[in-house]
Amino acid sequence: MTFAELVDRVSSKGPFQFLHTVLLGLPILGMASHNLLQIFTAATPIHHCRPPPNASAGPWVLPIGRSGKPETCLRFVYPPNTSLHNDTQGATEPCLDGWTYDTNSRDSIVIEWDLVCSSNKLKEMAQSIFMAGILVGGPLLGDLSDRFGRKPILICSYLLLAASGSGAAFSPTLPVYMVFRFLCGCGISGISLSTVILNVEWVSTRMRAIKSTAIGYFYTVGQFILPGLAYAIPQWRWLQLTVSVPFFSCFLLSWWLPESIRWMVLSGKSSKALKTLRQVAAFNGKKEEGEKLSLEELKLNLQKEISLAKVKHSLADLIRTPILRRMTFCLSLAWFCTGFAYYSLAMGVEEFGVNLYLLQLIFGGVDIPAKFITIISVSYLGRHITEAAVLLLAGGSILALIFVPSDLMTLRTILAVFGKGCLSSSFSCLFLYTSELYPTVIRSLRAKKPKQEPEAEKASQKIPLQPCEPGLGPS
Repeated sequence: MTFAELVDRVSSKGPFQFLHTVLLGLPILGMASHNLLQIFTAATPIHHCRPPPNASAGPWVLPIGRSGKPETCLRFVYPPNTSLHNDTQGATEPCLDGWTYDTNSRDSIVIEWDLVCSSNKLKEMAQSIFMAGILVGGPLLGDLSDRFGRKPILICSYLLLAASGSGAAFSPTLPVYMVFRFLCGCGISGISLSTVILNVEWVSTRMRAIKSTAIGYFYTVGQFILPGLAYAIPQWRWLQLTVSVPFFSCFLLSWWLPESIRWMVLSGKSSKALKTLRQVAAFNGKKEEGEKLSLEELKLNLQKEISLAKVKHSLADLIRTPILRRMTFCLSLAWFCTGFAYYSLAMGVEEFGVNLYLLQLIFGGVDIPAKFITIISVSYLGRHITEAAVLLLAGGSILALIFVPSDLMTLRTILAVFGKGCLSSSFSCLFLYTSELYPTVIRSLRAKKPKQEPEAEKASQKIPLQPCEPGLGPS
């Protein structure tokens, strides 16, 4: 009997699974807001140079750029009323006295810290540092979850995101803001790792795609919530605080979640694992089936994983054998391409010239059909064909943007929305695909398989690696 069949005995489609999915999914609503938050908190409004203090009263004439629009980063050296100046010619200088911003625009870190002109790269740096936090948090918290369990790391990650997100709202300077955003990224990485593992453990293999997609829809709904909150809360500090404080509630609710059964058995806590299985059985109305389970049966079903867990693993094991080396390279490349293209489109909505709030709603809405098509495709066509198809379609739509003139904004927007939908499908497929390709013992580190006899090794290379515990692949 496999572990999935063991879970079926205590019901893999009962009320526990529904409540479990909801408790794991609710924080994902806020994760979408944090990932895309700088679309609104770092929006760049219309701006131009502030006139010098000694400027005469009246409208200040701005230099005209090559595009025919007023310059945003230059001003005339001489006042408009002198003979040394006209509307199109004259000596110019940078904005030495700061900038004037559109009073009708929303408040943002760009306005507060003047992240325009020569300082505009600091805006992108703030988002890059947030992504760096996700990158650092992955291996760090992944290793800690192997040592201390999925649940403790998930709980701590909720608290870290709540505290650092709230701290960012009170940041007095840009460097302090970047530090808090880095910590937010670490927290999001920890939440993602533990959520994906715990989410699909309590269902049968056939239900994994459905449950993974269900969690993905929480993220989609979160993309709808963000523009609504941003429209209602124009102050960036209050918006930052609004999307962060709910994670304190997630921190409290997460104590109800059970720990990973596999992790408890592999960590020598079989009695506690058996108790948890029986509690789930009782919650699903199968108390008698739960009472029939025994420690011997539980250990027997996970005997292979227990023996493999005794082998020490390292990151080097990911490339030690040809099979794992090829999988690691291909999956890492797929994750990199998907993430790079996805966030390039998602964070660049300002460049399409469409209403920021409306376009974000459209970008979120395209995920609904994309994820639905993905769940059908992975169930009937397989993970491999689905992933290859959506990456090809996404790449084609993004390449097409290069050849579409900038004045055809509607066509450019359609291509971007289609590409974003394909990339969203790629994410959904990769989360599931990666967790199934790697054996349980290398799920967090992609560790090596134990040394085998030559004949056994040849046989193992002919058999696809079967998952024992779903987890999160490279991100």
